[in-house]
Amino acid sequence: MGTIEFKQVSKKYKENAGYALKDFTLQVKEGELVVIVGSSGSGKSTLLELICGFEALTSGDILIDGQSIQDQLPKDRNVSMVFQNYALLPHLTVYENIAFGMRIRKESKQQIDEKVRWAAALLELEPYLKVKPKKLSGGQRQRVALARAMVRKPKLFLMDEPLSSLDAKLRDNMSTQIKALHEKLHATMLYVTHDQIEAMTMADRLVILDQGKIQQIGSPLEIYHQPKNLFVAQFIGRPSINLFECRRTEFGILLDEAIEPRVNENLLEKNQDYKLGIRSEHIEIDAEKETHLVALLEKVEYLGSETLLHLKYKNCKFVAKNYNDKIFKVGDAIKVHFNLTKAHYFDNQQERVSGGK
Repeated sequence: MGTIEFKQVSKKYKENAGYALKDFTLQVKEGELVVIVGSSGSGKSTLLELICGFEALTSGDILIDGQSIQDQLPKDRNVSMVFQNYALLPHLTVYENIAFGMRIRKESKQQIDEKVRWAAALLELEPYLKVKPKKLSGGQRQRVALARAMVRKPKLFLMDEPLSSLDAKLRDNMSTQIKALHEKLHATMLYVTHDQIEAMTMADRLVILDQGKIQQIGSPLEIYHQPKNLFVAQFIGRPSINLFECRRTEFGILLDEAIEPRVNENLLEKNQDYKLGIRSEHIEIDAEKETHLVALLEKVEYLGSETLLHLKYKNCKFVAKNYNDKIFKVGDAIKVHFNLTKAHYFDNQQERVSGGK
């Protein structure tokens, strides 16, 4: 497996248009699984097209194993790609679909057979080698697409939202299989998705993209607990982080002129406006604390292992999580406490200036 490095990679599709990708700089180590996550139009798929050679760079450079690939044809870049669409040939069997690329490259029959059976064994496809795609489930078809990518034994695997067409149960199962496959092969993988849960559970490192620009690079836990800016804080985490307008006064932090927690935040300038962000699991329910407040319950979502409580206190609306089996009713008055040691503070430029552990 190989390494890949991006040096200030930018892409414009039209001269007078904005950048689809701007100054993208990243080093991916051998054997690393890096997940690129962002909403639609953030530049995720553009990045993969540039690696494959389907599109030309506007500026910058891409290196695989230290060598620039700009002048290489797509077929010579030794990368394999798995798409959301399985792209299987319906008239061929599973065996023939996996072998198709190797036959085009005129590999020997023995090599082809060995590689097909190796990949089929890893992905538990051996019972289906003589079956055509129409008789397979969605998860099985995606495993065939993975096997076809594996037999090339590429320097780099590229995965463009490969699980988006699957239902929730199959998606969970396939994400586990891809992660296990990565560990078995020690494969270098770039995985693109818009699904933050998928990204958080699979990645060695996450790259958060928005409007073609990198917002943050880090481990899933680092990004969740220490978001660099307001966009990352809102994008990562379900439910979305609770946000409050706040101002530091000589008495402490004043939230929406409603909640007045006593907290010493020396990094915040006095009489400046900030946004305070706190995640739902850091709001304690039925809290008998000196600083608790009583909020009105407006909506309840029972999710099995947890309950989401949609609460209102004066003009502040927020969501808290509860992990016990207590039954709540709309209209209940609930004591809550904000654990401000876990809160984040964002300035007017939406950068995180303090908080979070």
